[in-house]
Amino acid sequence: MEAKKNVLTYEGLRELEEELEDLKVNKRKEVAEKIKEARAQGDLSENAEYDAAKDEQRDIEARIEEIAKILRNAEVVLDEEADKDKVSIGCRVKILDLSENEEMEFKIVGSTEANSLKGKISNESPLGAALLRKKKGDVVKVETQMGELEYRIIDIQRKSKGKK
Repeated sequence: MEAKKNVLTYEGLRELEEELEDLKVNKRKEVAEKIKEARAQGDLSENAEYDAAKDEQRDIEARIEEIAKILRNAEVVLDEEADKDKVSIGCRVKILDLSENEEMEFKIVGSTEANSLKGKISNESPLGAALLRKKKGDVVKVETQMGELEYRIIDIQRKSKGKK
């Protein structure tokens, strides 16, 4: 079975590569030092610091493997290739909730990067999927647990060159 492609923005790819480098170069050294210090305390059978350091080491190695797997199956979406008039992965979308008359703004990203607290929604979420390939002024309908909601696309923004 072929692994699922992980859709990433270029920014998301960079963040994952930086996290992987930090885990391999810095975090591994830090936890190795903690293990060494805990071993120096003697009896490992009742050594809470040793157990905690080994747990942290296991978590770091699991995260390294997880990121490596994501990167092996990464498909980077380039902003230059997107239709400038339509919503696509990597763009910011400002929408109006027609029932609440409330504006919201999101960045559409792949599911790996999604983080609602940072205003990043997945292209696979009901709202993200409904917004894809739509234009400014379009009204989209999204089926939710609260029933069908309607949103109007107010603005579509792309990251301009030279900006972070």
